[in-house]
Amino acid sequence: MKDLIATSLKYQHGQLLVLDQYQLPHREVWLPCDSVEAMVAMIRKLQIRGAPLIGIGASLLLAHLAEQETGVPALEQAAQTLRESRPTAVNLMNCMDRMLATLHRDGTAALSATAEAIFDEDIELCRRMAEQGAGLIRPGSAILTHCNTGSLATAGVGTAIGVIGEAQRLGKGIHVYVDETRPLLQGGRLTSWEMRRLGVPYTLICDNMAAMLMAQGKIDCVLVGADRIAANGDFANKVGTYSLAVNAHYHGIPFYAVAPYTTVDPQCPDGSAIPIEQRAADEVRGVGGSFGEIVWSPGDAPVYNPAFDVTPAQLVTGWILDTGILTPQQVAEGSLSHLR
Repeated sequence: MKDLIATSLKYQHGQLLVLDQYQLPHREVWLPCDSVEAMVAMIRKLQIRGAPLIGIGASLLLAHLAEQETGVPALEQAAQTLRESRPTAVNLMNCMDRMLATLHRDGTAALSATAEAIFDEDIELCRRMAEQGAGLIRPGSAILTHCNTGSLATAGVGTAIGVIGEAQRLGKGIHVYVDETRPLLQGGRLTSWEMRRLGVPYTLICDNMAAMLMAQGKIDCVLVGADRIAANGDFANKVGTYSLAVNAHYHGIPFYAVAPYTTVDPQCPDGSAIPIEQRAADEVRGVGGSFGEIVWSPGDAPVYNPAFDVTPAQLVTGWILDTGILTPQQVAEGSLSHLR
């Protein structure tokens, strides 16, 4: 397999390496990944994260295992195990299905080419989304975003942050408000890190401050990513997205979901059919990782910790895809069902 290099994932000299996002922004540590067990652990710990990127990483690992002469039954089992490691993000499942189709049609030797194609395709999808979305951004706009949707979450420039980066490149004079995104602070840790790299002026806020900023007229639009988009336009994203959509709708602020076609699940009729991952209670009781270990609640406090929530299509102004920008009317007419 050829060398492939992205911001947080690379395949070089026959080795797959993952940038440990759990340790960002204070430490940039690259971890080797040469087994299914290692990849699953990294996905579950969010050392590798982002719906597109985990699908790409899992694909590169399968191709790497095939080059190590792993047999077909073991590769099939590996794909199934990886597929089950993140139930909400449909990109992972789509990538595994694509790799298995290649395996069954063309054999193990063809997996490297398919994994390379998945990697390269994501770069192109990100470019298209960035260009589509940047056309919606008015000069001088203040943009609110949630979680992390940039080059840390994809092989390319990202989804929502890809749009932000392109608007910055075009000299639109934007300012970004970054939700800290509890409980793992992926906005505070990762999106702030990416804004600095992109040279985008930004302000970090607590999640519960967004509505106040909207009421003060300080937000012009909201851009978020997605982990799965149902056929009717409902979509799952990092928990807290639904609240932003409700507040944006109330204040008359455009709210956009940005995702590639690989995030659309035409077989999923609506948001009620999207599985929502429940994560460890300790993530809510305190924080860890590169910011040390701090516990602020009783150690046995009961916790509800869904990783994602579902935003109804009725609250979405538009879906910015690599294929174009879909309106609510187009989605209601079934446009998302015909992307594949």
